[in-house]
Amino acid sequence: MPPALIECVPNFSEARRPEVVDEIRSAISSVIGVRILDQHSDLDHNRSVITFVGAPSQVEEAAFLAIEVAAELIDLDQHTGEHPRIGATDVVPFIPISGTSTEDCVEIAHRLGKRVGEQLDIPVYLYEAAATQPDRRNLENIRRGEYEKLKSDIGSDPKRVPDYGPHQVGPAGATVIGARPFLIAYNVYLTTEDVAIAEKIARDIRHSSGGLRFVKALGLLVDGRAQVSMNLTNFRKTPIARVVELIRIEAARHGTAVHHSELVGLIPQEALEEAAVWYLQLDQFEPDQVLEKRLYSAIQESPTPVEQPGSPGLDAGSFIAELGSAAPTPGGGSASAYAAAMAAALVLMVARLTIGKKKYIEVEDEMRAVEQRVEVLQMEFNQAVTEDAQAFQAVMESFRRPKESPEEKSLRSNRIQEATLYAAQVPLEVATKSVELLDFALIMVQKGNLNAISDAGSAAALAGAALSGAALNVRINTPGLKDQGIASDLLEKIGHLEARAAELQAEIRTQLMNRGGFASE
Repeated sequence: MPPALIECVPNFSEARRPEVVDEIRSAISSVIGVRILDQHSDLDHNRSVITFVGAPSQVEEAAFLAIEVAAELIDLDQHTGEHPRIGATDVVPFIPISGTSTEDCVEIAHRLGKRVGEQLDIPVYLYEAAATQPDRRNLENIRRGEYEKLKSDIGSDPKRVPDYGPHQVGPAGATVIGARPFLIAYNVYLTTEDVAIAEKIARDIRHSSGGLRFVKALGLLVDGRAQVSMNLTNFRKTPIARVVELIRIEAARHGTAVHHSELVGLIPQEALEEAAVWYLQLDQFEPDQVLEKRLYSAIQESPTPVEQPGSPGLDAGSFIAELGSAAPTPGGGSASAYAAAMAAALVLMVARLTIGKKKYIEVEDEMRAVEQRVEVLQMEFNQAVTEDAQAFQAVMESFRRPKESPEEKSLRSNRIQEATLYAAQVPLEVATKSVELLDFALIMVQKGNLNAISDAGSAAALAGAALSGAALNVRINTPGLKDQGIASDLLEKIGHLEARAAELQAEIRTQLMNRGGFASE
C-alpha cells in the first residue's frame, strides 16, 4: 500500500522581500516529515508559490504555521502586484497524491479553515471540492474585486460572508482553502509589451469566455512582456500542447508570437510526455518506451544486484520478513548495520531541519559538514547489511569444502580462517562507524533544531543498539580464529569502542535532559 501523501501548494502575496518568504519556508519545514519540493517567486506578481508534501496531518499543520507567519509579516494594505489576491496567504489547495482521496483533502480544508478563522481571526472561504456554495467552486468568483473590494463588502453583502472566521478583514486579508486535482500553473510570454493583446488571448482561450475546457487565463504585464497566465485544471482532457498551439495561432493573428513560457511549481511527467508525443508525432508511442519508466519498472519487478536479499533496498518490509524467516541470513549482524543506517538517516534529518534556519545560522557550516560525512556513513551501513550476510554465507561454504586429502584439508582450513576473520571484520567496521555516528548524534542533541531533539536521541539509541549487536557478532567469531594475536586485537578494539560509546551515550542522556527538558528516570 502506498504511503498517505498529500501535496499543498499555498500562494503567498509576497516575493519582493525574500526574508519574509524564507520565514514562511522555515515555518513549513519546521514540521517533521514535510518536504518542500519547489518555490516559485515572481516580482511582478509579488507572489510566491511553495509546493510541499507529507502525511495528511503533517501537511495540515505546516499549512497552518505558514498562514500564521504570513499573517504576521504581510500587510495587504501595503501590497501591490499584478496577480489578483485577497489575502497574505491568498489560496491554499490540498491535492491527494497517494494513499489519500479528494474527500480526505476536503476534510483537511474544513478543519484548517475553522482553525484559521478561530485562532488567527482571518476570514476563510472554501473552494473547489471543499466549496459549501456552488458559486464558490471557482476561485475567481471568490477573488473578484480583490482585497480592496472585499474589505468593503464582507460586512454588508450576504454573498461575501466567509465560511469560517470574522465578518471583517484585517491587514492579512482573507484566505481561500480547498481541495482539487493536480493543476498546472503555466505562463506564456509574448514578443510584445502590449498587455491588451495578452488579455484578448486569455479571453479567447479560457473556458469561462468560450475557450478551451479546463483552462483559466489572465492577461498580465510581467518583466516588460505581455504574459498569458494560466491554470490548466485537467491536463489529460485539455493537453498543454493544444493550449500552447492555440496561443500561438491567436498571437499571430494579433501580429505577435510566443517568446517563451514558464512553469510555476511542478508538472506531472505524463503531461510532458503528452506534449512530446504531440509535437514529435509519435503515433505509436507507448509510455514504457521512456527509459526511466522501464528502468523503475524493472527495479520494482525484480531485485537488482545492489538489492540482494539481506539488504534493505527499497522495501523495508521484505528485509524484516527475511530477518524473521528460518534462513540463517540475514541475521544479527545485518540487523545491526540496518539499525545503524536508520540512525544515520535520523542524524541527516535533524541536520537538514537545522540548515537554513536563521535561529541556527551560527552552526550551519557545522551542520553541512555533518551532513556530508553522515551521507557517506549511511551508504556504508547499507552496504554492510549485505556484506554481513555474505560473510556468514562464506563461512558456511568454507565448512562445506571437501576434506578428503591433506591438500583439501589444508585449503579448507585456510578458507575457514579467512572467512571467519572477514565475518568478524565486517561487524567491527559497523561498530567503529556506529561510535563515529554517536559523536554526530551528540552534536545534533547539543546544537541541532530543538524541535527534532527527540529524533537525535532516537538516532543515538539506534546507533548504540547497532554497536552492541555488532560487538556480539565480533565476539562470536573470534573463538574460531587460530591466530590468538588477531583475536585479542579484535576484542581489544571492541572493548575500546564500547567504552567510548558508553561515554557518549551518558553525555547524550545529560544533554537530552538539560536541553530537551526530558525527565530523568
